[in-house]
Amino acid sequence: MPEVIMPRLSDTMEEGELTRWLKNVGDEVHKGDVLAEIETDKATMDLEAFENGVLEKQLVTAGTVVPIGQAVAVIGDGSNVAAGAGESDAAKETAPAQAEPEQSESDAEKSESDTEQSTTTESAKTEPEKSESEQEHDHGAGTEAAQAPGAASNALRTSPLARKIAREHDIDLASVTGTGPQGRIVRADIEAAIAAGPSAESAPATVSAAQAGSDTVEVPINKIRKVTARRLTESQAVPHFFLTNVVDAGKLIEFRKDINESLAASGGKVSINDLIVRAVAVALRAHPEVNSSWGGDKLLRHNRINIGIAVAVPDGLIVPVVQDADRKSLGEIAQTTVALAEKARAGKLKLDEMSGGTFTISNLGMFGIDEFTAVINPPEAAILAVGAATPVPEVRDGQLVEVPKMKITMTVDHRVLDGAMAAAFLRDLKGILEAPLTIVL
Repeated sequence: MPEVIMPRLSDTMEEGELTRWLKNVGDEVHKGDVLAEIETDKATMDLEAFENGVLEKQLVTAGTVVPIGQAVAVIGDGSNVAAGAGESDAAKETAPAQAEPEQSESDAEKSESDTEQSTTTESAKTEPEKSESEQEHDHGAGTEAAQAPGAASNALRTSPLARKIAREHDIDLASVTGTGPQGRIVRADIEAAIAAGPSAESAPATVSAAQAGSDTVEVPINKIRKVTARRLTESQAVPHFFLTNVVDAGKLIEFRKDINESLAASGGKVSINDLIVRAVAVALRAHPEVNSSWGGDKLLRHNRINIGIAVAVPDGLIVPVVQDADRKSLGEIAQTTVALAEKARAGKLKLDEMSGGTFTISNLGMFGIDEFTAVINPPEAAILAVGAATPVPEVRDGQLVEVPKMKITMTVDHRVLDGAMAAAFLRDLKGILEAPLTIVL
């Protein structure tokens, strides 16, 4: 019988939390059907079926953190489903909580409550010696397993949806009074806490109860921040150097203004960053050696130009990727970047939308930052840091005028590129940005 395993849904993923089953044991499934939702270090994604058949077993309960490659379900011909035959204990516990896509949210929360109560009770009966940390691990890393006040032995009851919304709005679950069955915290409770605003009863979730009132506050690290820390540590092992160039951004700004005026009737819009993405793609096409990465005992020169764009999200930093940026028009790039940024902030990016990058751009100009250095995103060979276009006094034709200047700084992996190679790329990129018509050629 084909097993459904936890897939690798991002290049940094090591494990995923199966947050919700969308198919029940006994349901007929077809290739491409969504079986469950998986929360990774970057986003919430769909677990799809790769076989036709019947879902015969659910091997893990909702809320379980599962390593990549471990089986989570079994799809067969349905012969092992009759009268619950072959159904695992995990599936039996989970089955009542499975909400069909047509179910209302309140129905889903109610069934999730029944499941959690059953699971918690069963755990209490069979594993009385477990420590609090072990109980938290059993309920899934990254979920709120804080103890309810005055009941150290009982886990705080919350629905997965309530946990998700609470994380997004920094709501301390321990400060929320649940109105669901047996005091369970549901979506309505979290929304009420958000509407009430910050108060003594609803302190931010980042403040540890043990640290309240002290000079030091413990700040729990989310999955994205953990992965970011690990990736940045890896990056610091790369021998790198920095190159900075100053771009006369006057023509670039005027070019953008003209384009947006022509697009006003259709509602389209192009940003400075879109122009930079297109310019970098053109420059990379002329300098394929920069579109490379370190391969241990070899260099990997990429045929496709896939440009990552650093996007700030509430939980950290996500780098969605504009695939084949050199083959896209400026309008296509503008539409793609907007869509990717929205998906990144909503945690809905797909695997192919945040993997395969060959070069990254980090733009902090909108925050008024004049110049900075960015950290390489391994295994890419370089990253471009873009500052704000700032008016600078300059003498032209004997007259003192203000010229918008923009500093661009490239961080380079010295194992892949030498100084002259990187400098030639940055020189040509500057030339493209200062003569923006070449961007669309």
